[in-house]
Amino acid sequence: MKINSAEINSAAVADFAGQVPELMGSEILVKSLQAEGVKQIWGYPGGAVLYIYDALHKQDSIQHVLVRHEQAAVHAADGFARATGEVGVALVTSGPGLTNAVTGIATAYMDSIPMVIISGQVPTTSIGLDAFQECDTVGITRPIVKHNFLVKDPADLAGIMKKAFHIARSGRPGPVVVDVPKDVSFKKASYAGYPEAVHMRSYNPVRKGHGGQIRKALQLLLSAKRPYIYTGGGVLLGEAVAELRELVDLLGYPVTNTLMGLGAFPASDKRFLGMLGMHGTIEANNAMQNSDVLLAVGARFDDRVIGNPKHFAQNERKIIHIDVDPSSISKRVKVDVPIVGDCKDVLRELINMIKDTPQRVDPADLAAWWSTIEDWRSRNCLKYDDTNTDVIKPQKVIQTLWDMTKDADAYITSDVGQHQMWAAQYYGFDRPRRWINSGGLGTMGVGIPYAMGIKLAKPDAEVYCVTGEGSVQMCIQELSTCLQYNTPIKVVSLNNRYLGMVRQWQEVEYAGRYASSYMDALPDFVKLAEAYGHVGMLIERPQDVEGALHEARNLKDRTVFMDFRTDPTENVFPMVKAGKGITEMLLGTEDL
Repeated sequence: MKINSAEINSAAVADFAGQVPELMGSEILVKSLQAEGVKQIWGYPGGAVLYIYDALHKQDSIQHVLVRHEQAAVHAADGFARATGEVGVALVTSGPGLTNAVTGIATAYMDSIPMVIISGQVPTTSIGLDAFQECDTVGITRPIVKHNFLVKDPADLAGIMKKAFHIARSGRPGPVVVDVPKDVSFKKASYAGYPEAVHMRSYNPVRKGHGGQIRKALQLLLSAKRPYIYTGGGVLLGEAVAELRELVDLLGYPVTNTLMGLGAFPASDKRFLGMLGMHGTIEANNAMQNSDVLLAVGARFDDRVIGNPKHFAQNERKIIHIDVDPSSISKRVKVDVPIVGDCKDVLRELINMIKDTPQRVDPADLAAWWSTIEDWRSRNCLKYDDTNTDVIKPQKVIQTLWDMTKDADAYITSDVGQHQMWAAQYYGFDRPRRWINSGGLGTMGVGIPYAMGIKLAKPDAEVYCVTGEGSVQMCIQELSTCLQYNTPIKVVSLNNRYLGMVRQWQEVEYAGRYASSYMDALPDFVKLAEAYGHVGMLIERPQDVEGALHEARNLKDRTVFMDFRTDPTENVFPMVKAGKGITEMLLGTEDL
């Protein structure tokens, strides 16, 4: 059955002269993806999904991107979803195809990313018989998905796909797995069109917050002496950036973002205190600990943000918590005013209430609070030796990249480690969905797949992958995918010849016993990049950093791998050790 781009709008409706046709399950699946407006799908074929691949081959409205590893397929779809706000889609085969995808699924789950992962499965008659490339997909993925489905009848496929996309994007977003046995993909069933609506009695996420609770929040916010606004990734996922910025404009309160929330409020705005948490700024962490009224929006008080909960509870404060997921409220920290609802809707109602009342916080109290904050800020906790001419400081690379691209449409992806924290600290994110990294799971290897997923969706944007020589090798084979699909990304590798964050913890906590953290026998990344058909650069001198970034940026149509040889002794500061409170910060090597 030929499905071309002209038919995409008709995928949702069956119009065959009054007759309801019979289609193969694979064809119904593709029709469902078309009806959802899917334009790209990342995957890797195998025996259990060949009918689905055949159906994809017979149409041209959905582009399939052949990755080199199933983990990268899910990461690329994940990066696409984070940058666009749309549902990312990946396709893998049964058995090892699915198990290879598990890390990507768990990564998306921890960060609440809307995704649909379609997995192949052995025929229904073989399930449970240890057939070739069989695994219990539903059982394996149950703890790391928002929901999963095992399709047993092709007649159910369209309805299940409708539910999968609805669950993935609504409420607190997350990945949904649809497991399709091979016989379901080739059997035929009547297709009367893609469902227009979905009704799920047991799933009705709350959007509108309780009016009485919002009024309580209003009174607390307007009577505060030391107010603080703490926001997380939920602001970005809930498309509530405009509302957050309007709220801060109305109140003039200080604001902070978590690692996952960077870009929700402009880093260049003086009211922004920087990122908070384990590697947060002095001013952000001290304000968190010493505020008397705390408004938390789309954040979850996780261990990397507040440190030791007992230490956090030492100071009395009133906490307002807005979150679409009721299970996230009072999970680690008891709150005073819980508000379950969509961040955008709740903030809009709160803003309207503020506009309707003449009451405002006492200007003298707010001025005194800001004076205290400025004292903390004056310590310049992110200062480093930026005049060093002997060795490249990793912070300088990030700052130079920021200065060069701050006015461009640029996206920054990151792997996990010291380079991730330096990117978060020194690249000033002023716009939402420009900072793409793995926060909750902390997955190494995501950087290149994220970048190529974004570049495919945003071909005119500049996309940079900030990585390290350890992380980048976990999915480096995807440089081949970048070449095949012409996604010219720029890789900024801060190569310190160590698993840097592991080495830092070993220095701090293990008396400098650097067990298995030195990266011996590294490849020649320049030659490796060239072997994949790209441009490789080796940068060893501080004075060459800016020129290399300029040269790479000017190679608009080429993927460029920049191997920056950075100071192997540099650590990420500030730092809060495990089990400590967020104000118990190490500010430099002198504190070790």
